[in-house]
Amino acid sequence: MPPFHVDELAAQALAGESSRGTGIRSFMPDQHRQFFALLPYIFVGAGDEDGWPLASVFAGTPGFVRSPDPTTLHIGARPIAGDPIGSALQEGADIGLLGLDFSNRRRNRANGRIVAVDDHDLTVAVAQSFGNCAQYIQTRRPVARSFEPGAVETLSGLDDDAKRIIAEADTFFVASRSRPGLVESGGFDISHRGGRPGFVRIDGGTLDIPDFRGNRFFNTLGNLLGDPRAGLLFVDFATGDLLQLQGRASIEWAARIAVPAGARRNWRCHIERGWRRRRAFPFTWQFGEFALTTLATGLWPAAA
Repeated sequence: MPPFHVDELAAQALAGESSRGTGIRSFMPDQHRQFFALLPYIFVGAGDEDGWPLASVFAGTPGFVRSPDPTTLHIGARPIAGDPIGSALQEGADIGLLGLDFSNRRRNRANGRIVAVDDHDLTVAVAQSFGNCAQYIQTRRPVARSFEPGAVETLSGLDDDAKRIIAEADTFFVASRSRPGLVESGGFDISHRGGRPGFVRIDGGTLDIPDFRGNRFFNTLGNLLGDPRAGLLFVDFATGDLLQLQGRASIEWAARIAVPAGARRNWRCHIERGWRRRRAFPFTWQFGEFALTTLATGLWPAAA
């Protein structure tokens, strides 16, 4: 299977960059398999009943994710009641997975298809596996605490608290999908984005997001080029609250406005709906430090 689908290749061409896809495999090397088993959380991207991407995170005791063989991941957890991604986790559905250890900035991706699911577990057949660089990842350490998640709140747009979480964020996650009909190298993906607090700008109900230099794969922008629907996940690391959003994205390959230092381009996401969960993690987060690549970026001119 080729490492990139046609929209990812088109995005690379529009950006004036290219990649051979070195490191993208159809199986997980042993170090990736061992890495997932050490994590107390895993980020998940999948589609709702309309195929619209959703981004979420599952948590559990380290070892709740395990790999019995190089093409299989078994996840011993399900989303919290009320998480909209719950209906997406059906046998035969495509799924994107991201393991990220905030304590050491290590991250690995695994995209594939759900082959078995029950009330407590799901099993994924891995089609693509690859590592990502440590750029723009702020270090944090999870510390166990009592776990009493709040009910899921449905949002029709961005309320004041949602705007606060976004404005203070130095990290978020984006779920995307290839357009229908792209079988080879297609499916769902979930990716990390990081920057200085304020790097995501709020413009009414639309978010402006700078695109900093990365691995040149253009998995996210390639998917959004073919299907502009996106799922976003913001984490309030101080409270453990989660903010899940869905919106339509447009990519500005030649930015129409001045973008933060270090950005090559930007994309805009018009938010259509969202969900918020209070105290969603069975641990608190202790901040460590900003990545040097993060500190080398700027803010939107009006906020600098």
